[in-house]
Amino acid sequence: MSEPELPSLPPDPADEGRHPPEADPLWNESWYFDFVTRDGSTAGYVRVGLYPNLDVLWYWAYLVRPDADRPLVAVIDHEVPVPPPAGSLELRTEGLWADHIVETPLDHVTVGLEAFGVALDRPEAAYGNLWGERIALGFDLEWETDRGLSFAYPFTTRYEISCTVHGEVLVGAERLDIDAIGQRDHSWGVRDWWAFGWCWISGWLEDGERFHAAIQHPEAMGAIGYLAPPDGPLEATVACRVDDAPLGEHGFPTSVTVSIDEVTLAVTPIGWAPVLLTSDDAKTSYFPRGAIRVRADDGRQGVGWIEFNQPSAKEFRR
Repeated sequence: MSEPELPSLPPDPADEGRHPPEADPLWNESWYFDFVTRDGSTAGYVRVGLYPNLDVLWYWAYLVRPDADRPLVAVIDHEVPVPPPAGSLELRTEGLWADHIVETPLDHVTVGLEAFGVALDRPEAAYGNLWGERIALGFDLEWETDRGLSFAYPFTTRYEISCTVHGEVLVGAERLDIDAIGQRDHSWGVRDWWAFGWCWISGWLEDGERFHAAIQHPEAMGAIGYLAPPDGPLEATVACRVDDAPLGEHGFPTSVTVSIDEVTLAVTPIGWAPVLLTSDDAKTSYFPRGAIRVRADDGRQGVGWIEFNQPSAKEFRR
């Protein structure tokens, strides 16, 4: 049986703003901003997770440099005050300033960060007490939509945008010029991290093709993604699956095979940037996000990001 065809829907520009919450305590509004240089040497991401019914905001920012002598830098704060409902996404708290500005809806966003993070020698330390050397981290970055590639999910309140990213990162006394590929997404609705697992992936291949997939576990709960060749439009698909994801220490997948429509990607993680998620009733979910290198089955290579939600340390494995 063939997969159903999906419309390649553009998002509504009005949805770039904040949305009124529903009553569920776990109603969440989430923004992700990922980047990775084309050679895989430098990567990072920001997540803003707004929980208005819990009166809290989760903020994550990571810098990943796979060289062994360059530790992971993490900014994790799950107690950021919620900004006013009619206000911007400018955040201020002790040791943290960040702002996230839609300059042109669906086309151009700037992200600023001035914070103190911690340098972690091993990514699994993010699952502990985040002990490490205190270090300044700053982002002055711009996400610009690549070839108009934006996609609204047809069955939920979420959209994905493939981007190019440029600007500066400051880490300690270093200044890094960033010219990278990236992804940003925005979603709103009830999100229960502790209910089920998922895999999410996005990236770029060396000929310019962009890809994305989100796959819930078990797979029957849903999958969606897209491919956008360099000389063609974005094509949505539900023919997405994780074929293999063997787990190593601390639940980090050692390799992953993902299929999106007719393209099979061999994924090699190059730098994990995980987060431990604990609910008010003491449930836990392990959330490894990682910068990746990929090789398509026709030999094309590329880079991107992948994540796995692992409730109660359960495996996400096909």
